[in-house]
Amino acid sequence: MRVLVFAVFGSNAFLHFIPMPEIPGEAGAFMGALFKSGFIYPIAVLQVLGGICLLIGARFVPLGLTLLGPVIVNIVLYHIFLDRNGLPVAALVSLLALFLLWIYRSKFPAIFRP
Repeated sequence: MRVLVFAVFGSNAFLHFIPMPEIPGEAGAFMGALFKSGFIYPIAVLQVLGGICLLIGARFVPLGLTLLGPVIVNIVLYHIFLDRNGLPVAALVSLLALFLLWIYRSKFPAIFRP
């Protein structure tokens, strides 16, 4: 279930099947800049590819975590600085990603070994 989040919301940037509410203030200006500049599309591609890698499982989970790592960090920072309403969900996604990173730590030896 948790891995579907990235594939679904990443796909929504291209297919627009989930209506996006109006986002007020600085958060809205930030999201508007991402859409106007086209910067949202590479982010969405990373979300879709990372989500698919997590869905496939086993061998592709480390690749999915590598693709989604920067996206997750930016999601958390967005919710810390611009829109605190989604912070609990961002924290949960971060914890789940850290859990998977810990489970697959043998695939990331440079991070976990001195």
